[in-house]
Amino acid sequence: MKTRKPWHEMTKQLVDVAMGRQAADMVIRNGRWLNVHTGEIIPHTDVAVSGGRIAYVGPDAGHTMGEKTQVIAANGRYLIPGLCDGHMHVESGMVTVTEFARAVIPHGTTSMFIDPHEIANVLGLPGVRLMHDEAATLPINVYVQMPSCVPSAPGLETPGASIGPAEVAEAMTWPGIIGLGEMMNFPGIYLNDDKMHAEVAATMQAGKTVGGHYAAPDLGRPFHGYVAGGPADDHEGTRLEDAIARARQGMKAMLRLGSAWYDVAAQVKAITEMGLDNRNFILCTDDSHSGTLVHEGHMNRVVRHAIAQGLSPIAAIQMATLNTAVHFSVEKDIGSITPGRYADIILSSDLVTLPIEMVIAAGEVVAVDGRLTINLLPYPYPDFAKNTVKLGKTLTADDFNLQSFDRLRTSLQSPAKLRTIAVIENQAPTRAEERVLPVVDGRVQLDPRQDVAHIALVERHRGTGGVVNGFVSGFGFNTRCAIASTVAHDSHHMIVVGTSKSNMALAANRLGVVGGGVVVYKDNAEIALVELPIAGLMSDERAEIVAEKAARMVQAFRDCGCKLNNAFMQLSLLALVVIPELRISDLGLVDVTKFEVVSLFVD
Repeated sequence: MKTRKPWHEMTKQLVDVAMGRQAADMVIRNGRWLNVHTGEIIPHTDVAVSGGRIAYVGPDAGHTMGEKTQVIAANGRYLIPGLCDGHMHVESGMVTVTEFARAVIPHGTTSMFIDPHEIANVLGLPGVRLMHDEAATLPINVYVQMPSCVPSAPGLETPGASIGPAEVAEAMTWPGIIGLGEMMNFPGIYLNDDKMHAEVAATMQAGKTVGGHYAAPDLGRPFHGYVAGGPADDHEGTRLEDAIARARQGMKAMLRLGSAWYDVAAQVKAITEMGLDNRNFILCTDDSHSGTLVHEGHMNRVVRHAIAQGLSPIAAIQMATLNTAVHFSVEKDIGSITPGRYADIILSSDLVTLPIEMVIAAGEVVAVDGRLTINLLPYPYPDFAKNTVKLGKTLTADDFNLQSFDRLRTSLQSPAKLRTIAVIENQAPTRAEERVLPVVDGRVQLDPRQDVAHIALVERHRGTGGVVNGFVSGFGFNTRCAIASTVAHDSHHMIVVGTSKSNMALAANRLGVVGGGVVVYKDNAEIALVELPIAGLMSDERAEIVAEKAARMVQAFRDCGCKLNNAFMQLSLLALVVIPELRISDLGLVDVTKFEVVSLFVD
């Protein structure tokens, strides 16, 4: 793999190649140049590359060729800048940074802006450093955002570690840190929390970008206060008015298409119907699991989807290349096929269907026709990153009982009205609903007619043995089953959802034995397991192996009656106490519209 040198160290070399005084390492001949700066497609274009950077782009690079120059015949195919994911979490792929890169390089992704706040919630700053250092070993650009909110909402959850202004200031000195990760504690910004503003200040003083996360639908004073506090982008919009508001206030509206988040279609109308300038919009994935990456694609999938929603191919590609690079102030390195930039180039025969026929990263062919052509060695994670699931005891079915302590009731058989988390298909927010459920001998029971399942959060960082119980609707389970996961954004305790307490106990204990992951039980038998021994979040296996296990896990959801698209992604967010309306944490049920712990029982 070629070392990526800074442009200022290579100016004379690039000039010599452009002038024909020195032979190029690689020349791509006769392509159709998609120029994202001008919005043009320029035919019969050659590109000359030296030392991993572009030296010349023009009608004939014959003067740059020598005996050892590698010549690639584009044969009229489009020359497209390598795609950039402006906001994403590697851990959502259930694989390491190396394996994530292995999965996405053949799909044309050559730059990623990753926020490792999942591992930060388990291992703190040392976990972030692990992923930062791993990223530096890869042949593509992996820029790291320093996690900002660990915990995401102080006082509402207890993570395995914490991060504050001192850690943020330290990370800003690391070479691969591009900015501050999504500022999820949006009330902390508009209410002027000292800690949150100190993290923003440390990032601004370092001249780097502050990532945003404003998950409330209220676009009034809190939103304006949030923008004034410094976040420069936001991927939490789901409505047309969200995209418009962000762009008008000088933020970059990040439109996401992940494995389960379908937020592009509504918001892209700001460009296609209202005519807003597309320079203020960026495409991203946020969360993609390994099955999506291996079988459906990554940023190429997002670009194709955006085109299908009415964007022109050039606009969609600009939003996945140059716009992202400019936003993070790295447009002198990535985002376009122009002199001085890294030679990160895709060859494709069609702009709409976007087949990724060749991927070049820093002047090296890294993938051809969907196959990786380079060798990526596994990255070794140390022992301290493993064995992080500490349950403190062997759980039993009784741990998942929910007692009715209402002393005003005249009968233990009286039904109870309970707050219930309701999932919304293909969206990160939930609804706060109420269900009336039967009570038998003081214990709240399920009512199969209402599509309500048990949900429990099991503390797993300190081995306290703590279990918080509640109810969730929308999964459609129609069998005796349970799913347990140590992927539970953001504090990443263990989430267990099911219709059978015995199955819930089996599932939770199984993850305690294997060191974390996702497991599905049906009728007291294990039917799917994805082991995630690294921080309980990532596998140490190859991406395609993890994708196969993830596919069995998705099928196991269906075998239990769940028909939701990518239900696991929504299950994994049920403890995310910074996105409305209702979530569960180790401290209880959280009303995210009020940012307070509330009683499970409705008064």
